[in-house]
This record gives sequence, C-alpha cells and structure tokens, in this order.
Amino acid sequence: MNQIINQLIIGLRNGSIYALVALGYTMVYGIIKLINFAHGDFIMVGAYMIYTFAVIAHLPIVLSIVLAIFTVVILGILTEKIAYKPLRESPSITALITAIAVSLLLENVFELIFTSNAKTPSKILDLPPITIGSFSIDSVSVITFALAIVTIIALTLFVKKTTIGTAMRAVSENKDASKLMGININKIITITFAIGTLLAGIAALMYYTEYPQIKPYLGSELGLYAFVAAVVGGIGVIHGACIGGFLIGIIKVLPSIFHIDSVYADIFLFGLLIIILIFKPNGLFGKKVGEKV
Repeated sequence: MNQIINQLIIGLRNGSIYALVALGYTMVYGIIKLINFAHGDFIMVGAYMIYTFAVIAHLPIVLSIVLAIFTVVILGILTEKIAYKPLRESPSITALITAIAVSLLLENVFELIFTSNAKTPSKILDLPPITIGSFSIDSVSVITFALAIVTIIALTLFVKKTTIGTAMRAVSENKDASKLMGININKIITITFAIGTLLAGIAALMYYTEYPQIKPYLGSELGLYAFVAAVVGGIGVIHGACIGGFLIGIIKVLPSIFHIDSVYADIFLFGLLIIILIFKPNGLFGKKVGEKV
C-alpha cells in the first residue's frame, strides 16, 4: 500500500508539471487559436537558466530561480513579438510551422551552448520524507503538487476576477467585438504569452527540483504529454487542462503500480487520446462551437 500511495504521489507530481504546461498551451490557444509547440521548450530554457545562475554563476538559489523565470517570461514575450505577431493574419498552418521552427531553434541553440550531454545539478531541495504512521511520502513531491494547486487557483482567480482577466476572456470569445469595446488586443496577447511562459518557468522549477538531468530536448517530451493533457481536458478550457494534466500523470504511473512494463503506459495513454478524440473531439470539458457559413 505504501508503494501504491507513493506512485500516486509521483503521478500527481508529474501531473502538476503537465498541468502547468497544458495551461500555457490552452491560454495561448484560447486567445489567438495557436498551438504553440515551442511552449515545452520554455521549460528546458528555464531549467538551464536555473543551472546557469545557480551552478555556473554561483548566485543564491532564490535569486537564481527569480532570474530564470524572468528570463523565460522575457523570451516568451520576444518570441510572440518577433515570430508570431507578424503571422496573425496568416493561415493557421503557417503559424503552426513557425511554432515548430521556434521549438527546433531553441533546442539546437541550447545544444550548441551546453552540448547534448546531460547536466546533473544537485537537488535544490533535499528534505526528509513525510512519515504518517507506517506510510512514508516524498516531501518534495508534496510541495510540487501544492505549488501547482496554488498556481492554478491564483490563475483562475486572475482570469475570473481581474479587469485584465475579463479582457482576456472577451478576446477569447470575440476578438473583433473586443476591439470595438476598446480592448487593446496586442496588449492582451502579450500578457497571455507572459503568463503562459511564467507557468512554464514555474514548471521548470518543479522539473529542476525533481529530476537529476537537464538536456536540450527535455521540453519536447514534456510538451508532448502536456499537449495530450490539454487536448484530453479540452484545449482552451483552464480546468480541463488542469484535470487533463493530473490524469496523464496518474496514467503514466499505473504500470508501476500493477508491475507492468512501463512501455505500456504510453500505449494506453495515446490509445486513450484516440478514443477521446473519436467520441469527444472537443475533449472532456471542451465546448462544441458551431461555425457560421
């Protein structure tokens, strides 16, 4: 039973990372209908930046984390301004190809700078496990999950309770009507990318805390699972992305719980994706939207 509980905690920990990245996907898609496939690579950038500031520059770890997240947010804003903004009126396939190109660019630039060899930084949190009776739970996993929940709640309140959040929802519903109401579309899109990359920066912190290796292509795998989470939950729906992320995290640890080869986790996961897309093309919580012709 202790092993099962710990595996479920690991699933929630991994699901926390997937959920935050999926939120980045779903926010950008909700505003400008773009699948930003470079989003997962912002986690890779964030992890390398923490490594750079903390290990190479020997800065205090808290300052290193703040600087790393700030760097990721600035990079996200610049990416939107330079790569995506000129293509807003272009066909969606053009923007999609550009997003893939940005992803490959980031991966290759960081491979050129840091080489393809994995970096193995020491853990920034080395806490004893939480013991409750006969059960022992990894402390860092609990902290990671709690951080994700706090971030998700804060984002939800921001979107629903603030003026900027209301403007973001208005742009998501109808961009043209939002312009007529005096909403600055460019400002809202920039803020959306900033928030999305902020979430990626927090996910990078979670990854750096939990995993001993940083590689230039780590963002591709994380981004793929997060994209699946966003699609399963209903891309464009905040709570759908969160639930999808945690669901993917749990599914991936099921083979360990039932002592099955881990290769079957991805088979089951992507099989589930196909089934959901067949019967619920808009995801578990997505809304069916009709198009006027």
